[in-house]
Amino acid sequence: MEIARAAAGLFVANGLRATRAEDIARAAGVAPRTFYRYFATKEQALAPLFAAGAHQWAEAVRDAPAHLTVAEALHHAAVHTLTPGVGVSATSLEWVRTLLRLTATHPALTKVWAEICQASERELAEVLAHRLAALTATSGESGESGDSAWGASTSAGPAASTSAGSAASGVAASAGSGVAASGVAASAGTGQGSSAGAEDTSGGAGAAAAAPGPGPRFAAAIAGAAVRVAVESWASGDEPAAGPKGPAGLAVRNLEALRDFAWETC
Repeated sequence: MEIARAAAGLFVANGLRATRAEDIARAAGVAPRTFYRYFATKEQALAPLFAAGAHQWAEAVRDAPAHLTVAEALHHAAVHTLTPGVGVSATSLEWVRTLLRLTATHPALTKVWAEICQASERELAEVLAHRLAALTATSGESGESGDSAWGASTSAGPAASTSAGSAASGVAASAGSGVAASGVAASAGTGQGSSAGAEDTSGGAGAAAAAPGPGPRFAAAIAGAAVRVAVESWASGDEPAAGPKGPAGLAVRNLEALRDFAWETC
């Protein structure tokens, strides 16, 4: 992660074109050959930061109270991960804004961002599949049929809290990294795998578990898009991180627009 932080700092301070992989290695205190052991290009050095924020978002959905519906869990996670001073600092969000603006003008960095977003979607699908399985089990224990339990859960509607929130999927700032942004488990296809350059944020989920079915995958794609578009839209402007036009507020608004989506039965 040190290499990723060094890369982000140099990209923000000097721009992407003016920064070489050798500059990143020097700033991180490693040899250039160490840099290339984990990253094929300088742009890929940002993948662990994008991944950390995405993983934080998926984990917040996973850790949401068990009694919440899927819609409520998504809102809960959005508020937790994108509200300044809650799951992320305002400074980190400003770093996210700068880094995402770079992706808009540099195709190689856009590719890294897209790969992280795709991986994030897979992780979120696993999380949603787990929540749906738990819901089904709870419904069975209570004597309700799975369909009736899912219908009741869907009719409960989205979370009451609309204060702010969402992340990753598309993206989100990594609370402990000093920078970050969205996506998912540390990067499908970037080639890093050691603490010297990247951290495994997937937690091993999906390695042994069965792949989620089409329902959770579709739900994850919808939720991820709602969050990703919110964060990217905020990053393209100059609105403050807090408030209804911040990344959390925009993400909540996007999720609210999906209030009639059948999360539990898709």
